[in-house]
Amino acid sequence: MKIFKRFAFLLLLFVLYTFVCAFSYANTVSEDLSNSVFRLHILANSDSEEDQNLKLAVRDNILSYMKEISSDVSSKEDVISLVNEHLNDFYSIARETIVSNGYDYDVRLSIDKFDFPTKVYGDIALPAGLYDALRIEIGEANGHNWWCVMFPTLCFVDVSSGSLDDEAKSVLESNLNDEEFEIVSKDNETFGFKFKILEFFDNIRVTLASK
Repeated sequence: MKIFKRFAFLLLLFVLYTFVCAFSYANTVSEDLSNSVFRLHILANSDSEEDQNLKLAVRDNILSYMKEISSDVSSKEDVISLVNEHLNDFYSIARETIVSNGYDYDVRLSIDKFDFPTKVYGDIALPAGLYDALRIEIGEANGHNWWCVMFPTLCFVDVSSGSLDDEAKSVLESNLNDEEFEIVSKDNETFGFKFKILEFFDNIRVTLASK
């Protein structure tokens, strides 16, 4: 009986140790990924077809302008600085798009950390988590949203095809360390296991944060 209790106690310690190690690993990798990525998040006024189409029109014009001004950007910090510098321009573009389409919705812009779900780009997947982002809210912002990765510049790829070409993948790889890129690359043999670990602990974090 004593041997059984000792075994059970040791097993419990091992499980707790494994959990703590896995949590620490997931937390570190999630933070590193978050620190390497800047995203764009656009919320439609409602789920009506008209409001959803308006959201996409705003998206297209925002991304077109972003592509013009970000050709020399090489880091996340540079992108955030650039977006802050041109925040009034982004507002004007969004507002003018709304008005030119016959609507009078207000638009609100903010740069902060926001929760994002898992997003797949062909053979690359970004886990759910907190990411720095430019959020654009149209009107009541009660409709389905649209999101992409503004840095590395995956937004333009996502709009055109929903998958990454070799050049876009190379940009992403150069901004992540080997471990991080291995986790998000679906071509890697360990992709599923490590990716699920990140998602599991992120779900725990979200659940605790909502209580």
